[in-house]
Amino acid sequence: MPAAPAKPVLLTGASGNLGRVLARELAALGWTLRLTDIAAFPDPVPDGATFTRMDLADGVGLLRLAEGCGAILHFGGISVEQPFGTVLGPNIQGLYHVYEAARREAARVIFASSNHSIGFHERPQGNAAKLDVDCAFRPDGFYGLSKAYGELMGRTYWDKHGVENVNFRIGSCFPEPVEARMLATWLSFADLVRLCEAAVTAPRSGHCVIWACSNNPASFWGRDHRDRIGWQPRDSAEAYRDKVGHITSGNPVIERYQGGGYTAIDYSRTKPSAADAFDLD
Repeated sequence: MPAAPAKPVLLTGASGNLGRVLARELAALGWTLRLTDIAAFPDPVPDGATFTRMDLADGVGLLRLAEGCGAILHFGGISVEQPFGTVLGPNIQGLYHVYEAARREAARVIFASSNHSIGFHERPQGNAAKLDVDCAFRPDGFYGLSKAYGELMGRTYWDKHGVENVNFRIGSCFPEPVEARMLATWLSFADLVRLCEAAVTAPRSGHCVIWACSNNPASFWGRDHRDRIGWQPRDSAEAYRDKVGHITSGNPVIERYQGGGYTAIDYSRTKPSAADAFDLD
């Protein structure tokens, strides 16, 4: 088990489903945490942690909260598909405030990106190659578009300012899989916690991208940068195949693409786009 970080770690989105898991489990490992969210923290604040209720729009407040931190776990912002105007402030402007704070503190950013940044890639069939992490972005909505932007912001801040960042393309992080698609995309809570441990404590990260899913044989995803931070998932969705393997949507758009249900929201094409995003139909 890695030693607790020497400096405090800032966790945004602490009141969300994943933030609450991380706050509880990382505090139990002895981490000093600064928790923040626009919503009140619904649980008792763990030992070794403090909570500050704050909007990501407050750039000055975020700078103050990040003072002395060695890493920022950025899980804040809009976490589901919403209209562009709703996504814009928290997921674009708020992310900028996070990176400016990280630049000033020379802190590493761990960014909760998403499979929805590449959601319009088709699911691999049969022996087809799995998707590598350097694939083209193909967002499946405004939420996914904001996550692609976030990864690109990390690339910019690394190239221009040397701000290290680890981008988690999170699949489906729930207590257990609930449908057939999650046999490919599921990330257990325990694997998420171990991934955060590795991302924060690795000696170097540079700019890297991780397919954040458990050790699922049915995964859509192949090569990434996990070796750079020394992370390997231990859990697997395969244990749930008999329970959920038959549960599909019945929607041909949802079942065609890696992003699942998000791809069908406001979908208006009469036939699918080409497999290569730059080809004509």
